[in-house]
Amino acid sequence: MLVRKLRLKNGWSQDHLAELTGLSVRTIQRLERGQKPSLESANALAAVFEVDLESITEEADEMQTDRVTIKPDEETVLRQVRDIKGFYAHLLAYVCCMPVIIVINMIFSPGHYWFILTGLGWGLGVLSHGVSVFEIFSIFSVNWEKKEIEKRLGRRL
Repeated sequence: MLVRKLRLKNGWSQDHLAELTGLSVRTIQRLERGQKPSLESANALAAVFEVDLESITEEADEMQTDRVTIKPDEETVLRQVRDIKGFYAHLLAYVCCMPVIIVINMIFSPGHYWFILTGLGWGLGVLSHGVSVFEIFSIFSVNWEKKEIEKRLGRRL
């Protein structure tokens, strides 16, 4: 945020700042979103903005520690959402690729319908992925996971 504030204060575009510092525009964008700069990047920014190196690195450190404080229940929900996102990506790949596989099968070997076995195999993979993500059959649920971790650590729940 400090990089963005200083850039806007000087009336510079991201492109112009990138030229002045020798950094890429993409790096400038990442730094403005709060990513911690490397020592080289921080030095270049401090020189261009004529500020202390510490002011740039301290700001980034504060932003990084603010992001790290995630509660355990939030962490669980974030993991579940990532898993659901992964399932939808898997499903989308299946839906988009299967028509291509069918066309390839029909062009190169129209008498043999091998795409059916491919579709069934991959479809079972997508189905099992969905079952595990949405915990339809919760054999290995979050509670089971916690119990196993506690058991292996020698603790009781």
